[in-house]
Amino acid sequence: MRILHILDHSLPLHSGYTFRTRAILEQQRAMGFETFHITSAKQKGPEVLVEEVDGFRFFRTPQPKRWYRKLPLLNQFSIVDSLAVRLGEVIEDVQPDILHAHSPALNGLAALRVAQWYSLPVVYECRAFWEDAAVDHGTSREGGLRYRATHALETHVFKHAQAITTICEGLRRDIIRRGIPAEKVTVIPNAVDVHRFQLAGEPDPALRAQLGLGPSALVLGFIGSFYAYEGLPLLLEAMPRILQVRPEVRLLLIGGGPREADLKALAERLGLRREVIFVGRVSHDEVQKYYHQVDIFVYPRYSMRLTELVTPLKPLEAMAQGRLVVASDVGGHRELIVDRKTGWLFKAGDVEDLARTVLELLGKRELWSAITQAGRKFVEQERTWQASTRPYAALYEKLARKTL
Repeated sequence: MRILHILDHSLPLHSGYTFRTRAILEQQRAMGFETFHITSAKQKGPEVLVEEVDGFRFFRTPQPKRWYRKLPLLNQFSIVDSLAVRLGEVIEDVQPDILHAHSPALNGLAALRVAQWYSLPVVYECRAFWEDAAVDHGTSREGGLRYRATHALETHVFKHAQAITTICEGLRRDIIRRGIPAEKVTVIPNAVDVHRFQLAGEPDPALRAQLGLGPSALVLGFIGSFYAYEGLPLLLEAMPRILQVRPEVRLLLIGGGPREADLKALAERLGLRREVIFVGRVSHDEVQKYYHQVDIFVYPRYSMRLTELVTPLKPLEAMAQGRLVVASDVGGHRELIVDRKTGWLFKAGDVEDLARTVLELLGKRELWSAITQAGRKFVEQERTWQASTRPYAALYEKLARKTL
């Protein structure tokens, strides 16, 4: 069976979106599907129509030429128009059996339009509600015109696609609340390839010295993008409370993003120049060494619509490597962590409870081995890509039978 995946962007760009895509494609090929791939005009890179990356052939969409491509809101429809044109060309070439469009809704709109011409079924995969992410990034206002328009467009795609997949139960519940039949929505959760992670590797002494970490340091860590919803100011504010009791604690912040300058300024105001280490962005090939430097990973996400609905990937990666995880009790984290069994949860937005939880875990070292083993077992049994992507086979077969 031939599946044409319709994507916002792809490799060689690195993001959670592209890593999930690659994992899905690898597993679908292992299941015997032929996969083909097209990206919208949002793909950044050379102006080419076809690009080979890591054994995958991506069809690229040229930049829109329509007169309204630079007008607010209307420019989004120029993305849909250009993608629909290119999609028609690719369908003629590869003759797919199913169109599988991935977030955002613009890709779903293009897929629905072209599917009518060729009588093809459409699967739409919702990875997040992009209007909620836009609120956090400051490009939209909750309840504003752009927010409501994006919400309405995605609901339209949900109603007209033949099947829907999504990454977690929080998103599934929200989709169903929009009047979508529950049996139409399948969860394909985020997962990890456990073979790509070293279990409980030892810290590199040279890197530890380079980072200024003494032999007795207990290291808290965060790896990811510095977005507002991640709650990193809360973690910085908890540090003085933690240091009063455990002065040997250090914090590694690995990554970057729009809040980086604010976080550095906050660390300076709190007098944490020595205790908080900003590593910056690390290449995908090097990040493993930094995971091994950290005793406890902390994910202090604030409670908001996005974090209550969407499950993150980074805690799973930490658990896969046998690392301890402390996280806020937002809905996305509760889908991944059983409190005091596979990790520890604290009350979202509560700096005192965050500090208290970290100190409690630091003081119960005898529990660390059992918690890390339980976290790794959860990942191995329920959150490998092989297990996660298995439902695609039945879903595609069902759609194929309906179109015969």
